[in-house]
Amino acid sequence: MKHLQNVHEHFHIKNLVSKKLLKFTSMFLLLIGLASCSSVNVAADYDREANFDNYKTFAFFKPGIDKAEINDIDKRRILRAIEAELMAKGYTKSENPDMLVSIFTKSNQRVDVYNNAWGNGAWGWGGYGGWGWRSGWNNNQITTTTEGMLFIDLIDTNKKELIWQGSGTGNLNSNNVEKKEARIKEFVSKMLVQFPPEK
Repeated sequence: MKHLQNVHEHFHIKNLVSKKLLKFTSMFLLLIGLASCSSVNVAADYDREANFDNYKTFAFFKPGIDKAEINDIDKRRILRAIEAELMAKGYTKSENPDMLVSIFTKSNQRVDVYNNAWGNGAWGWGGYGGWGWRSGWNNNQITTTTEGMLFIDLIDTNKKELIWQGSGTGNLNSNNVEKKEARIKEFVSKMLVQFPPEK
């Protein structure tokens, strides 16, 4: 009888450990998913022949901005964020600018599949097979998000040539206005950290 009680206690402990491990793994995967959703990947490219010390003033290039495929509210949010960042760097908005600022946007659907192969399985008595892993259903989680790309182009006004381009990629979905505003500011800020390029 004591032997059966020991087997029962052993099974109960294994089951508790398995449930805690499964809960921890699920939380860990969720955190990884949330972290990947919140990250913004940025890159920049520039004309190595351009003398960035010559650029002191800017204005927005309306024909380019009008073509950006984004709603007018988000467009204004992006332009305000760019203006704030450039002015914080010492640039001045002008009617007769050294450089023009244009933006370009695009979006694509991103599908992520998280496969937890452990499913609801647990270590335990498997009947005739003895102790071993009892597999449950596989726990596949599929999420679809809209991944947005924002390009900021800085153009030499006189030469009409692109001198710097920043790009940012990340998740733009949010029904919360404050979160969306903060997300756009994050995009722009992380991109313009790389402007002007270091000598």
